[in-house]
Amino acid sequence: MSSAIPTGAGAGPTGAAANSTATSTIPATTPTPAPTTATSAGAPLLAFENVTKWYGAVTALMDVSFEVGHEVVGLVGRNGVGKSTLLKLAAGLLHPSQGRVSVMGFGAQSLEARARLGFSPDFDRLYESLRGRDFVAWMLRYHGLGAAAARQRAEEVLDQLGLGSHMHRRVREYSKGMRQRVRLAQALAHRPKVMLLDEPMTGLDPVARAELSATIVALPKQGVGVLVSSHVLHELEAIVDRVVLVHQGRLLGEGRVADLREQIPGKPKKFRIAGGNLRGLAAKLVAMPQVLGTTIVEDALHVTVGDMQGFHSALTNLAAHWSEGVREIAPLDDDLAFVFEHLVG
Repeated sequence: MSSAIPTGAGAGPTGAAANSTATSTIPATTPTPAPTTATSAGAPLLAFENVTKWYGAVTALMDVSFEVGHEVVGLVGRNGVGKSTLLKLAAGLLHPSQGRVSVMGFGAQSLEARARLGFSPDFDRLYESLRGRDFVAWMLRYHGLGAAAARQRAEEVLDQLGLGSHMHRRVREYSKGMRQRVRLAQALAHRPKVMLLDEPMTGLDPVARAELSATIVALPKQGVGVLVSSHVLHELEAIVDRVVLVHQGRLLGEGRVADLREQIPGKPKKFRIAGGNLRGLAAKLVAMPQVLGTTIVEDALHVTVGDMQGFHSALTNLAAHWSEGVREIAPLDDDLAFVFEHLVG
């Protein structure tokens, strides 16, 4: 496993010359741990099995079970509900009080699991005096790469993340967004099979966010499973295949956002409908038996539907014959933020 920050005195390089020290203290021939018979052939990339975690008398997680395959899974929850604990358990930094966490069938704290896992935490502590390339190369030495191979791979991944022209600058000179990208680089550099990303968009400008989103979405096609936590729900929704909702230490729900929305019983659906002659259009909509009410909000109508049976057909027919034109029909309540807030509430 790649860890962005070995902490404590003497844990790693402390100056610009530290990279040369790595050559003499970490043998280039150190191998990545090989698979053993402990691996299950059909094991998921990451699995939580009835996991409970206590901190003294405080229960951080209670009987949590879910899996991550070749996909991007979003971890959603308010601050303090157990998201960070889940990520630390997956990274092998914590041990569950009950249950099991595994990476490709190996216990999360084993060397086999750590060799297959990349972790980009949300805290920002790096070796300030090292150059970006040297920091990533140093971390790769722990995975058994020789000095030359580590430098080459570090350059490749930094270039992919948009730091190619800045890789020789010292980390202390990096902006917040650049520091975020170098943390991501060390997590990706050893080509892990499972990626843990804690708030990966923090500090990135819109262009960098779009580039990183594309990088994350592409990982499952490369055989990588991703568990990503973010409080920016609309950005998270755009990149995930499924979500895992956590609240007060318990698994509140998991699945595709659309499927979770359908599981909310008896909740009226809301739509934004824009077109010409809004008052006339509102009168037509209110006449439909499925519509509970309409409100004009700026240049569109917000429509509340109590019964979806037949509504889409009636709306399509109205839009086709409305002489003033209907230019937009969009749901207002099928996004991740709505689903999460409703389930939490």
